[in-house]
Amino acid sequence: MVFSSETFLFLFLPLFLIIYYLTPARGRSMVILFASYLFYGWWRFDFLLLLFATTLWTFCIGLMIAKNLDTPRAKVWCGIGVAGCLCVLGVFKYLNFFIDSLAQLFGTDAAGLGVHWRLILPIGVSFYVFHSISYLVDVTRKDADATLKFFDFAAFIALFPQLVAGPILRFKDLADQFKHRTHSLVLFTDGLALFIVGLGKKVLLADTVAPLADIAFTTPDPSAALSWLGSVAYMMQLYFDFSGYSDMAMGLGLMMGFRFRKNFDMPYISRSITEFWRRWHISLSVWLRDYLYIPLGGNRVGPTRTYVNLMTVMVLGGLWHGANMTFLAWGIWHGAWLAIERATGWANRSSTVGLIQTLLLVLIGWVAFRAVDMHQAMDVYAGMIGLHGFAIPMDIAFQISGESMVMLVIGMLYCAAEPQINRIGKEMYFAPQGGIGVSGTGTLTAATSLLPVAVVSLIAMLAIMKLAEASFSPFLYFQF
Repeated sequence: MVFSSETFLFLFLPLFLIIYYLTPARGRSMVILFASYLFYGWWRFDFLLLLFATTLWTFCIGLMIAKNLDTPRAKVWCGIGVAGCLCVLGVFKYLNFFIDSLAQLFGTDAAGLGVHWRLILPIGVSFYVFHSISYLVDVTRKDADATLKFFDFAAFIALFPQLVAGPILRFKDLADQFKHRTHSLVLFTDGLALFIVGLGKKVLLADTVAPLADIAFTTPDPSAALSWLGSVAYMMQLYFDFSGYSDMAMGLGLMMGFRFRKNFDMPYISRSITEFWRRWHISLSVWLRDYLYIPLGGNRVGPTRTYVNLMTVMVLGGLWHGANMTFLAWGIWHGAWLAIERATGWANRSSTVGLIQTLLLVLIGWVAFRAVDMHQAMDVYAGMIGLHGFAIPMDIAFQISGESMVMLVIGMLYCAAEPQINRIGKEMYFAPQGGIGVSGTGTLTAATSLLPVAVVSLIAMLAIMKLAEASFSPFLYFQF
């Protein structure tokens, strides 16, 4: 089940919200847990058992850490708990890759080694394993208290708005919200509006430009025009797909009284790769910083070690996305540029040249990220520099729809004007006298609400119409 499906929009979500609000506050964690397990088990029930086992393991290890908190045994228990979580990630995400790599060393394939099966990657495993690891480390560091409430903890791990594609949350940030959170009509309508905006990003923009990327990356020897068109289209697709999902997750959280941290902050206006990683997938960047970069020594161990730490973090961040040489190359690319910017001071530039350079570097990285293997990535790179010709062949051009091109242009204009769009949206939607809303700075009033309500309603109508005519399209980050 996905957010952009009729089953979720017209069956699961309405029923959940009705039951949730009819349930007394003390029972709502149980409602969240049951609904989240139903949401996840809708895909495959057997992997629901893996989710439950990981949750139970983490909860019990957390109690053992708390019991031995002021002794060396606390770190031992933390190590055991983290190792168990990493085993889940390692087996299901990287075992196939290891077997394939081993087979290549012997000049054969997996079947040649006697392996006639493939492990299926459980949806969201990277996210809930990271949630579990952060909880264990936070308890060990005394940054969070070990919870005694299993159902609250299980509901946090399985929380369906963020279960399968983030953002990456920490239990310490939501522990108090599980004890008490505010529910109001304003918060609910804010959440609904944010959810609809995210749905529009996914259905109207990401899914519409996706065919352009698919054509470019599946065409052998793509021309320069096709390579650049497909690469830019994927750049837009990935942003609107993932940021749309994050908006929908935050909106669902608000409908339930939860406040999640922002996961994207206008990344395509960045003027350095360093700034880009402060704006893109913020929850992952912060997680890697707090639980990997800083423990490795961060920037406190001299320039050389700092560069090594940056490279290590980004390489592991690339491999976190998947067991493929393309993700390794993508991680190396970003790690190298983070190190270069730190060494040269480029990260402090604020010029238009910095913006263009950053967009170009990010675009080059996205080619490897999108490609199924390095051969396909190199094929597109060769096309981008004109080695396969320049014009789009007529038989390929006929496959490019006008709708996709129009939405690609709209997406690019949106990214360029996103700061102004956000500012105007807040000014229209919120009065200046305070209160609580999506922005946290204003109160919805009748005088300022008519236009944004009309805009949101139009987005909802167009998205539903698009869903009715389109085929199933999962979110891109489900594969990670």
